[in-house]
Amino acid sequence: MKNEHAAGVLIFAGTFIFSISLMIGEALYKNYSISGNVISDLGVGSTAYLFNGTIIFLGITLVVGGILLAMPERKAVFPYLLAIAGIGAMIVGIFPETTGAPHTIGAFIVFLFAGIAGIFGIKRFKSAYRFISPIIGIVVLASIVLYAMGIDLGIGVGGMERMIVYPGLLWAIGLSVYLMSE
Repeated sequence: MKNEHAAGVLIFAGTFIFSISLMIGEALYKNYSISGNVISDLGVGSTAYLFNGTIIFLGITLVVGGILLAMPERKAVFPYLLAIAGIGAMIVGIFPETTGAPHTIGAFIVFLFAGIAGIFGIKRFKSAYRFISPIIGIVVLASIVLYAMGIDLGIGVGGMERMIVYPGLLWAIGLSVYLMSE
């Protein structure tokens, strides 16, 4: 199996499992509101094992996927951006929101580097995904700025955070499909 295929399988597995666990966690968490609660609320209480475990797994798959992609292309920036995003995801799971700064730093790392990786997709990809990837990256980065400024566009703090996370997850699924088809 080529490195791209292996990275694609790993990234798909991590992203899919985390995305599904996110939905399950939201359903299980008593009185959870996707507009009123931030995603990291799922990392404490009864859903902590599910959220923290699967986001750590997602982080591992992104790091290993980045390493696999970096092996033949050591000078390319994209694989390192992916790996750094994965490290951020692992930090989020290891340090739940109740830890304060470590969690916030981890979340910022995963959000920022996933958005930047999306923009770098214009150099990495050869298909039409090379144009879709940077658009998603820009949406993620613009949403980070709005979120940081406290602008929620009427969808609440949880909804605004999802404007960062959901496009990033969809981008990772697209990335995995692209890599598996190379």
